[in-house]
Amino acid sequence: MFSKSTTIESTYNNCKDYLNEKGIDPENALRQLEKISLSIHCWQGDDVTGNTTMKGGGIGVTGNYPGRARCMNELRKDLEKVISLVPGSHRINLHSIYGDFQDKPVERNEIRKEHFDKWLDWAGNLGVNLDFNATCFAHCKAEDGWTLSHNDPSIRRFWIEHVRNCREIAGHFGKIQGTCSIHDLWIPDGAKETPYDRTGPRSRLLESLDEIYRDEYSELELKDAVESKLFGIGSESYVTGSFEFYLGYSLKNNLMICLDMGHFHPTEIVADKISSIMQYNNELLLHISRGVRWDSDHVPLLNDEVLAVAQELIRGNYLPRVHLALDYFDASINRIGAYIIGIRSVQKALLLALLEPAQLIRQAEEQGDNFTRLALMEEARNLPLGIIWDYFCLTQNVPPSGKWLSDVKKYEKDILLRRI
Repeated sequence: MFSKSTTIESTYNNCKDYLNEKGIDPENALRQLEKISLSIHCWQGDDVTGNTTMKGGGIGVTGNYPGRARCMNELRKDLEKVISLVPGSHRINLHSIYGDFQDKPVERNEIRKEHFDKWLDWAGNLGVNLDFNATCFAHCKAEDGWTLSHNDPSIRRFWIEHVRNCREIAGHFGKIQGTCSIHDLWIPDGAKETPYDRTGPRSRLLESLDEIYRDEYSELELKDAVESKLFGIGSESYVTGSFEFYLGYSLKNNLMICLDMGHFHPTEIVADKISSIMQYNNELLLHISRGVRWDSDHVPLLNDEVLAVAQELIRGNYLPRVHLALDYFDASINRIGAYIIGIRSVQKALLLALLEPAQLIRQAEEQGDNFTRLALMEEARNLPLGIIWDYFCLTQNVPPSGKWLSDVKKYEKDILLRRI
């Protein structure tokens, strides 16, 4: 794997004493970080292809870097490599188009739990759990950009059946793995130009959702989330499943709402929404991505937006009620590297939030000492994050900062480039 460094350990021990003097316990922070699981999305590994040859339906992937996984076995192998190079214990998030269909076309409304037996066996052997998503895009019945809110009842029926089956598959996952599987629903429905009737599609979506969620499952096996969007490809002027629509629906029906960090206006602060939503929703699903202008799914970095979300989760003590997932895809760079950069960046943001001198900051705020509060929060940005992160990687038996690059390059040379 890699040679462990006594320099990292000794530097960390010195750093620990330094932080203890500031009222910060890095050992406790690392214990908490170790327990935080991210749901790693399978679709970064093959450019949201799965077992379909169609594109579209609100999804667009840019780039043609060599080495894309061409089948489920290759994708699973790639995910194993990713998991081996990131600290912590994580989950895998599947879309329904990633079933093992034995090269036989299977209609979306005919996808069943047996199509994912190999994934369950693989996940069990690897010690990871699975989440699931219906796939309401890249299909001939979604070419015009409408699915569950379509004005054709037969098309709505098709997608209702698909999503109901997907919930059944997710519930099956939860039953087999002994911990709940999260099913997230996103649809591309909307209009490129300004519609005359905004109410009709939302009324039809409401009816479709009511039928989908009438099937009851134990929360020990399945938890549902609905995912909103501000706009999408082909729905720039109107999205049926807006944030306001799904927020109301989630509250009324005791579902999770999914906040995808790339699904809001660039000036909106997703972190600021969390404390309001958690006053009313029992749980929350977060999709961590990076919006760049009007593109929603770039590789997450340790930037202000990701850090703000991490800080809100820690400061509000929301981690027990929030599920963290990744949702991005970049085909212009090494896909394994994109996975690792995104995962590690989110973990670093969480670590930095866990290292804040929370007690001192809270005490200053309660005393009305806003100057001290601001000073402590600003000083926390200068904490020696790098050495603590490297030590965490060391304890998890994965390469520290920079050391994983050679592993990815070797995997690219030995495995990825041979797929051309």
